[in-house]
Amino acid sequence: MKKKIFHVITKLELGGAQEVTLMTLERLPREQYELALITGPEGLLVDRASNMPDVHKFWIDSLVREVRPHKDLLSFLKLFSLFRRERPTVVHTHSSKAGILGRWAAKLAGVPIIFHTVHGFSFHDYQPLPARKVYLWLERITTKITTKTVVVSFANAEKGEKSGVFTRRDWVLCRDAIAIDRFLASGPRRTKLQQWGIDNAKVVIGMVACFKPQKSPTDFIDVAARVLPECNNVHFVMAGDGELRPSIEARIEEHGIGGHVTLLGWQDDMPEVYRNLDIVVLTSLWEGLPCVFSEAMASELPIVATNVDGAREAINDGENGYLHEPHDIEGMARSVIELVRNPELRRNMGSKGKARVAEFDISTSITRLEEAYRQCF
Repeated sequence: MKKKIFHVITKLELGGAQEVTLMTLERLPREQYELALITGPEGLLVDRASNMPDVHKFWIDSLVREVRPHKDLLSFLKLFSLFRRERPTVVHTHSSKAGILGRWAAKLAGVPIIFHTVHGFSFHDYQPLPARKVYLWLERITTKITTKTVVVSFANAEKGEKSGVFTRRDWVLCRDAIAIDRFLASGPRRTKLQQWGIDNAKVVIGMVACFKPQKSPTDFIDVAARVLPECNNVHFVMAGDGELRPSIEARIEEHGIGGHVTLLGWQDDMPEVYRNLDIVVLTSLWEGLPCVFSEAMASELPIVATNVDGAREAINDGENGYLHEPHDIEGMARSVIELVRNPELRRNMGSKGKARVAEFDISTSITRLEEAYRQCF
């Protein structure tokens, strides 16, 4: 008899955790597992999820990212009822909200095996102390009912151990990975620049991210404002959208650089986006291990990023990119300027990134995940 494996995630927005969840469901063998996805009904990846073959979909309207006590209780009750009715062998949760509600609903419904993937913890240094303590406590007590915790970086594993969320080596590493072959596939470069209204002679510097506080996207605009007086041959683009778009637009206007920054919105064909970039920048305040790094590496692009969590596992500082502390606008700008002025350095860093990107392929992560499943059956 096939094992029932249900994956739970809060919302199918365009992001690394969501991409990895869907790729995992797309690639797990149907002959061994009966698969299901439980999520909220909104997000740019809903259509893709809806069209996945041989995967049951359960949409929970009340499952939202924000803390909403009434909706959270309703989501918990719906999850509990669903698990009692369907009797899955494994419930595998992703993201903080779905991770807390889903694991407790699974436990109380009698689900024998509970997995959770940490794509970055719900507690972080940029929260007020009382909130951070509450989230830390919730993570600790919920881990006690978790069969196996999956981490996407050694940095998150170390943080979990030091914070007392789980004990030493009580986790399995499965990278937030990508389908590398999609990004390695050769194709013409710089074919979108005309559509984006960008001069083909420009060095294009891009950030790919959801516009939310974690990604600190206004820092990218501040970096652009610092670079532009030094380099007149650059253009900055942002692929993504979200709650901080008004703040980004206001910062662009404040700096007076509207003619040098393009907000592309959400993009469907990410390999094509990367083929139009020369440098990738990510200004996050905290992370698990963002897929942007491996996507850029597979696309042979140098990276300038913040030195948070799993960044050091993808970027060797000075080899395939540069790492700086969060909010270090001057440092990130200097690195971007150096790369803009030195095309050979860009090519060398891009080649070195591509040479080690195989570690971040989704097939490797799924093999490790299946091994962890089988150990628990």
